[in-house]
Amino acid sequence: MKPQVLKGFRDYAPEEMVVRQGMLDKVRAVFESFGYMPLHTPALEYAELLLGKYGDEGEKLLYKFEDQGGRMVALRYDLTVPLARFVGMNPNLRFPFRRYHIAPVWRAERPQKGRFREFYQCDVDLVGIDSPQADAECILVDCAVLSALGLSDFRVQVNHRAFLDGLLESLSIPKEKVVPVLRVLDKVDKITRDEMAVQLAAEGMDSHQVETLAGLSQVTGSNEERLARSLELAGGHPRAAAAVERLTRVLRVVEAAHPGAPVWFCPSVARGLDYYTGIVYETFLPPQFGVGSVMSGGRYDQLLGTFAGREIPAVGISLGIDRLVAALSSQGMASGGGVTSVLVCCMEGTEVKAAGVAAELRRNLAGKGVELYPEPARVKKQIEYADKAGIPVIVVLGEQELATSTAAVKSLRSGTQETVPLSGLAAHVAGLLHVR
Repeated sequence: MKPQVLKGFRDYAPEEMVVRQGMLDKVRAVFESFGYMPLHTPALEYAELLLGKYGDEGEKLLYKFEDQGGRMVALRYDLTVPLARFVGMNPNLRFPFRRYHIAPVWRAERPQKGRFREFYQCDVDLVGIDSPQADAECILVDCAVLSALGLSDFRVQVNHRAFLDGLLESLSIPKEKVVPVLRVLDKVDKITRDEMAVQLAAEGMDSHQVETLAGLSQVTGSNEERLARSLELAGGHPRAAAAVERLTRVLRVVEAAHPGAPVWFCPSVARGLDYYTGIVYETFLPPQFGVGSVMSGGRYDQLLGTFAGREIPAVGISLGIDRLVAALSSQGMASGGGVTSVLVCCMEGTEVKAAGVAAELRRNLAGKGVELYPEPARVKKQIEYADKAGIPVIVVLGEQELATSTAAVKSLRSGTQETVPLSGLAAHVAGLLHVR
């Protein structure tokens, strides 16, 4: 059989994994700085646990099958429903419960640039609290993550599902048309106003309904102006008014904690999943990055109750790490490099001493990878290996060095070489590695 990877799946070469790992280290650091702790759940869940949570479109993308025990199982579609199941199984959790989860998920969708059938999600969720402060915290985590990755020209768009509910009620949209209409509105950044109007008309909306709904795509100005204009479009409906009041409080918290944050009220953002009940978020990079939303989420106060037997408020946000890596790589902003900082050469007759020196360097150079060449070989061959691998420092232990308790240390950055006593080797190498 010809070796090949399934369509929509991919291998990650070591140099790619270094980039991803470095990015994830920054993401974890931000999550933990806000007090979130890691959680792990299985890749496989009972299919019935996942069914009915993602809407018709989402359920079509589930990888589900019968296992050897005759059970219908499915690969997780996201990290939120498994969290809900975990909360339901652990009634003694202390609230507020903050967790983050970084793991692969699977969706049988059409592959495209930056999107695969297997990809990693990075989620943070705050469970047990329903407040504007909790809603704002997710936005602040969002901004902090993207800032830590070197991004500044991003845009966080927020809305509230109750605003949309109030708007649709004010327009007398039939219940069976609510989800199709929301899906059209959620395409605001992908289609023009006229295209939106055509799709809304195709869903049976009359001219007044089309004009009002399509008009959401043209709400502009400050957040205060956007909120006021949108409430006008909703005819001041009580549910829409309550949502606008909540969003106003959320945005005030965000501004106080992160003045000038690129966070905007966007009344057409709906999010595609059916379980959102309150605030919803979408985060976009500038067009030159060539991807859609890279971080999204919202409040889902009813989902956890399906497993816990009682309503438990929750809000969360998810980062699509694969899409973000692709976006940053396209602009030369995702850098990696080797994880090895030092190569200890292996020479005939000095193999044992070289192994001891490598071990000593690992103990003294915290966070720096030290590699021992795995067999005796010509020094030239080992230097060529280090050069191709991007290893900046080489330590050579030949018979002459062994006899004098020294080592030859070569910096591939500067091209210099020095003979250094073994007693001061770690300090000397540490100094070289701090040279930029």
